[in-house]
Amino acid sequence: MAKIMKSEIKSLFKKVKLTIFDVDGVLTKGEIIYDSQGWGLKIFNVKDGLGMFLLTKAGMRVVFLTAKDSKAGRHRARDVGAKVYAGILPKETLLSTIRKEYRVNNSQICFVGDDLIDIGVMKRVGIPVAVADAATEVKKVSLYVTHCKGGEGAAREVCELILKSQGAWEKLLNR
Repeated sequence: MAKIMKSEIKSLFKKVKLTIFDVDGVLTKGEIIYDSQGWGLKIFNVKDGLGMFLLTKAGMRVVFLTAKDSKAGRHRARDVGAKVYAGILPKETLLSTIRKEYRVNNSQICFVGDDLIDIGVMKRVGIPVAVADAATEVKKVSLYVTHCKGGEGAAREVCELILKSQGAWEKLLNR
């Protein structure tokens, strides 16, 4: 897929009505810490969280689409106002349901991914985004690659691009 030029970024992200994030490797650094009881612990970036929260405050919808179901991911979604679809593989099988639920078409969906299991969704949405440390194959099918790595501000970067492209950033800052 051809990458977009810097001058085209605004027009690309202006179309977004629904943003879908993978969790592990996008909203986290892709690491899972297991405690002595076998519970998986994840670390989420606060700035990413505020970005997603601001999207919802601007009237946008945010979804987490993840292959691995976890309590941590569900708690994070609740904190930022996102809906979770978890334990889904292949992920693209849920796109039709998501489109109908949110009344959007593929061109209005931005999906942010990092690894091979995200490619199926990325090939079907209008704005496929890869985080900076995504797998090479994922970057090849994306229109935009973030400057930030997963779990280190990539989600915030995407949220800001959407909000600024749609003229909502300044309004949110002035609230």
